[in-house]
Amino acid sequence: MLKENTKAPDFTLIDQNNKSHALFEYRDKWVIIYFYPKDDSPGCTKEANNFKENLDKFKDLNAEVIGISPDLPQSHKKFADKYGITLTLLSDPNKEVISKYHARGLVTKRVSYLVNPDGIIAKAYSTVNPARHAEEILQDLKYLRG
Repeated sequence: MLKENTKAPDFTLIDQNNKSHALFEYRDKWVIIYFYPKDDSPGCTKEANNFKENLDKFKDLNAEVIGISPDLPQSHKKFADKYGITLTLLSDPNKEVISKYHARGLVTKRVSYLVNPDGIIAKAYSTVNPARHAEEILQDLKYLRG
């Protein structure tokens, strides 16, 4: 895991709509970066839906949610369309960003980071419950924002 209070490594990846996203573009916002193994698998679907159900609450707190897996943009698009997922899903097929964020394993590890508006990791999550993870981050975000 990357340490809290350290700079989040920058990256540029493509989303489910073939749009490029760079972490630095989210300065002045809180960013939840969550890594997951595979589109449309049971745990990953549960986690994505949990974030989707809480997306308005995150937006109200000036926070963006970004999911990253090694799946290709076409897979992300199919997954997003199937479940009505409107959050940003980024493709990292070479696992470069996954490696930078210490989420690489035999399969991508389910880890998350809460990054503050200055690009600093405010909280790192090495243990994730896909069904309740969004609520956990919301509580931390409310606390950290003061």
